[in-house]
Amino acid sequence: MFLNKDHINNQKLTRNILDSMADWVRVIDRNGIVIYENETMKKELGFNSLGKSCYFSLGRTCECNRCITQTTFQTEAISEKEQIINGRVFSIKSSPVKDNDGNIYAVVEVFRDITKEKHLEKQVIDRNRKMNKDIKYSRALQKRILPPKGNYGSVSIDYIYKPSEVLSGDMFDVFNINERYTGIYISDVVGHGVSASILTMFVRQTMRAIMDTTIQPSNVLKELHQSFLDLNIDDDKYFTIIYGVLDKRKGTFTYANAGHNSLPLLLRNNSIEVLENTGFPICYLFDDINYNEKTIKVQKNDKILFYTDGIIELRNKFGEQYGIERLKNSIKDKKGNLIKYILKSMNCFHYDEPQDDIALLKVRMN
Repeated sequence: MFLNKDHINNQKLTRNILDSMADWVRVIDRNGIVIYENETMKKELGFNSLGKSCYFSLGRTCECNRCITQTTFQTEAISEKEQIINGRVFSIKSSPVKDNDGNIYAVVEVFRDITKEKHLEKQVIDRNRKMNKDIKYSRALQKRILPPKGNYGSVSIDYIYKPSEVLSGDMFDVFNINERYTGIYISDVVGHGVSASILTMFVRQTMRAIMDTTIQPSNVLKELHQSFLDLNIDDDKYFTIIYGVLDKRKGTFTYANAGHNSLPLLLRNNSIEVLENTGFPICYLFDDINYNEKTIKVQKNDKILFYTDGIIELRNKFGEQYGIERLKNSIKDKKGNLIKYILKSMNCFHYDEPQDDIALLKVRMN
């Protein structure tokens, strides 16, 4: 008698638990008839489905196209699907109910309302689609503002430009300041992606504005640093830049360096010379910075290679870096299209996708 009472109490407890659940719960026999339905399901559907076909309570007049109850009976495994019921989206999971001998005699179905989750998922998908569209537009814009390859009067240019992500933190530009002077720079913003690409826009616009106020590269970088401080953005944002001015009348190239460790290479005949210069990067660590200038003589057909560290930090399958020496060797004693030789050397060396943006600008003196 004590066991019977205990058994009754357990049955009551089980029903109380099922009836208090926020999820809908029902049990279906092998004939597809509902033999149990918790109070939550009855209340929200507005009627009692006991003794009726399993599809009746779902507002259907025939079996579902994909009946997970029958799937569970056939496979003896849990089956799942999503279904819209009365305008709400439910995740439905059917599990086998077995007797003491391990035979399936019923299936229990649990319906969880995921309408809010599906709505949020759609919002995220829509926003991601819009963001991807915006990023693709930004990438196209970033490429369009690069200087066109070809002749700029006193110089001709060619280049490699490969973002590691959709957007790049590398930027370079060539512009005629006036009939006598031509400005050339390459910069590398810390990191890559959206935030880095936005900062490249700042560099480009600011450099274009400053070039009308002074010819001296050291003063240009000093003003650029001050303009950067005025942005008042995060302390971890900074960039390096090397900027030079070609004086067509004197046949000189004067340059200053703001922390750009990838030093330019001067190619003359069969010789390669590293254009040494140092300086602090454009960052918030310093309130006032002065930059040193260096001047070299240039002549017709001389070439200067400007590049970012994405090239020299390429790695092969052994973890070795590409380095400055491989870059120099790729163009040593070469004639014709140097960009082609550099690309071939890079592609033969690295085995995986580059982890950093890659930019290389070749400037030839006309």
